[in-house]
Amino acid sequence: MHKYDNQLEDFFGIGSGGSRPDDRESIKEMLARKLPLKSRLRLLPKVLSRTERYIVLGCVLIFVGSLVAVPFTTYWHYTESVPAPGGRLVEGILGEPRLVNPLLSQTNDADRDIASLVFSGLYRINGEGKLIPDLAKTMPEVTSDGLSYSVTIRDEARWHDGVPVTADDIIFTVQAAQNPDYGAVSTIRGNWQGVTVERASDRVVIFRLKAKYAQFPNNLTLGIIPQHLWADIKPINFSLSELNIKPVGSGPYRFKSLVKNDTGRIRSYRLQAWQQYYASRPYIDELEFRFFGSEDELIEAFNANDIDNIGYLSGSNVSRLKFRNRINLEQLKMPRYFALFFNQNQSKALSDKNVRLALNYATDRVQIINRNLDGNAFLINSPMMGGILDINPSVRTYDYDLDQAKAVLKAGGWNPNDAGVLTKGKDTALELKITTSTWPELTAVAQQVKEQWEQLGAKVTVEAVPISQLQTIIKERNYQVLLFGEIMSIDPDPYTLWHSSQRQEPGLNLALYKNDTADKLLEEARQTLNPLERMQKYDEFQKVLIEDIPAVFLYSPHYLYGLDERVHSFNTTLISMPADRFTNIATWYLNTSRRFK
Repeated sequence: MHKYDNQLEDFFGIGSGGSRPDDRESIKEMLARKLPLKSRLRLLPKVLSRTERYIVLGCVLIFVGSLVAVPFTTYWHYTESVPAPGGRLVEGILGEPRLVNPLLSQTNDADRDIASLVFSGLYRINGEGKLIPDLAKTMPEVTSDGLSYSVTIRDEARWHDGVPVTADDIIFTVQAAQNPDYGAVSTIRGNWQGVTVERASDRVVIFRLKAKYAQFPNNLTLGIIPQHLWADIKPINFSLSELNIKPVGSGPYRFKSLVKNDTGRIRSYRLQAWQQYYASRPYIDELEFRFFGSEDELIEAFNANDIDNIGYLSGSNVSRLKFRNRINLEQLKMPRYFALFFNQNQSKALSDKNVRLALNYATDRVQIINRNLDGNAFLINSPMMGGILDINPSVRTYDYDLDQAKAVLKAGGWNPNDAGVLTKGKDTALELKITTSTWPELTAVAQQVKEQWEQLGAKVTVEAVPISQLQTIIKERNYQVLLFGEIMSIDPDPYTLWHSSQRQEPGLNLALYKNDTADKLLEEARQTLNPLERMQKYDEFQKVLIEDIPAVFLYSPHYLYGLDERVHSFNTTLISMPADRFTNIATWYLNTSRRFK
């Protein structure tokens, strides 16, 4: 026997006692016979080497871990994560609510944001820019002549006070929009002129038009107001009713409360999920809006963790955000663009097409986007915004080329005078004034354009005025070059922006553009019901307009929406207006639970 074996025997008190080697039991057999299982397990670590102890310990841990994991992995395998109700979001937005009423809110983004959550239209624009049913059951039934639209209302649609939504509510809303005594904004009133609405049944309404209008279904996104609450309010008191600030609608959220400061201004506004919402109850229980007078204040509130969402953020301010991991910065497309509109009636130089062409070549739009919007914009070459709207983007472009710009002017008879300013003849100098608003982004863009055009040989001044003053200037068409923006619907109708009949206020033909061919195409397009044929006419229109060079088309900025990183199921990519960022809010969720598959 080895010496080691003797030591083991001595240690356990099982000496040889003089027995013969072949009569003795082995140590292992002796331990198994004399010691109970519990004692043997306790003594096992003293028998094993360190390496063997680690191996045994690892095996035990694996066994225990597997035993514990089996029920959890089984549950995880046979269940799935699903949205769960609950939670609260706080969003900061610019401005403050005054008239949360679909007929009165079109000029105030704060009003429109809240109204889009409280009220429903017959139809709405989804996150991909498509028109889909909202209060309506299906898309409208249209007669073959395109003059009659029949719409059926959902049976389950209810106002926030529990009263069913009926055809009478639709009729009341449309007639209020048409009646100037109610004070609906001019764009809404204009959309409904010449339209009659009839009650076919409690759930069916029929709209009749005097002339075909392809984009009429877009008008049916107008939020509907409840007749039973508004009918007794006289038109003269329409904008004074408390219902404008404590509204009752049929949308996914209902009014809960508001807080005013000492001066009576609303500082916060709360909405709660509407339990009986026809498209299923929203997951997020409560929304709170807080209002700020400037983007600087909005950013400060986010950096101080006072708000979760940022309702709007300009591209130049993205770098000022702290804790960027708290939000997802959603870059939404929107059919709006900024341009330098030429008023040839106010500048003899601009009536020369060579000047307008040279100014296009001399404008470095890529540099403008990168410097002033931190790259958060699409470069555009046409007011139809191909690539954003569903229209042919292949049009003539005037890419930045300063040498080409100088060559165009030289060939057109423009030469520098003693001061270095280009002139033509005795009394025509290339002196231009750019007029824009005091909004910092536009003021910065105007200054950059000034620098670029001065490299061409033009003398340029910039006039930046408050928006109220700018509205008067636009109304009177009292500008040479106007740096301003225009917005279209996703199913575009550029008639009011470019038809020659719209050259004077209230029209929005800011370039005072006139071309008989373009006019005819715009008139025909809005009466063409087939969308493919309609877009073909708009393609022809944009080609005619681009050849005439009535403006320098600059960019279409992203709508930057700072969305809390906890929010799931935000699937929006294209919006027609800022409030459309909430189009699928009923499907947003903060919490999750698990259910069996």
